[in-house]
Amino acid sequence: MTFWDSLVGFVAATGNALAGVVEAIRTLFEGDPETRRKVAFSVAMIALSAKMAKADGIVTEAEVSAFRDIFKFPDDQAQNVARLYNLARQDVAGYEAYAEKLSSLCISCEQNCPILEDIIDGLFHIAKSDGALHDKELNFLRRVAEIFRMKESRFEEIMARHVHIDGIDPYKVLGVSPKDDFSTIRSRYRVLVTENHPDMLVARGVPQEFHAIANDRMAALNAAYEAIEKERRAA
Repeated sequence: MTFWDSLVGFVAATGNALAGVVEAIRTLFEGDPETRRKVAFSVAMIALSAKMAKADGIVTEAEVSAFRDIFKFPDDQAQNVARLYNLARQDVAGYEAYAEKLSSLCISCEQNCPILEDIIDGLFHIAKSDGALHDKELNFLRRVAEIFRMKESRFEEIMARHVHIDGIDPYKVLGVSPKDDFSTIRSRYRVLVTENHPDMLVARGVPQEFHAIANDRMAALNAAYEAIEKERRAA
């Protein structure tokens, strides 16, 4: 029996989906914090994706496809993942309660926690997949980020990688200012590259199945840095 089977079975046996999810993760992986973080991250992505779809009111094929793009779970676990997704959608508990409870399983109570940023990044990927980020989805993401204790400036950096109303702003993507000298920008870029190296994701508990998030992020960071570098050389 896989951990997905155990998790879904545990939750299904309880009368409260949210309480069941949290208690199942705590109980099944007590004494194994690394696995607990990986499972908590996976469940947070599934549950909050479901809640975001419910907030928007419509679940599109593009959103479902995007979810599969960033969460490449084994085919034999598709039914279990779908059950968790539907439990979250049908649960009377609001998305804020899910964000509060699941974030507590992922982090060490630090502000701008990298693993919670990974969750926000993945949710942006899903939200924009139908070609537009709707106001309800943006409000949802902003509120979840607040619950995750993420600074507004950090949220804006993540959003800049996904939302380009007035075109891509490479400075916002890297979290730097056009007034910064190029050495400062290069240092910031190198820090971001280090933070998003696959080994760092593994260390903070992001499952291998979600590394597509990091690949997309690295592509955006590289493109932003190259755009600034080209601009500075031409100046």
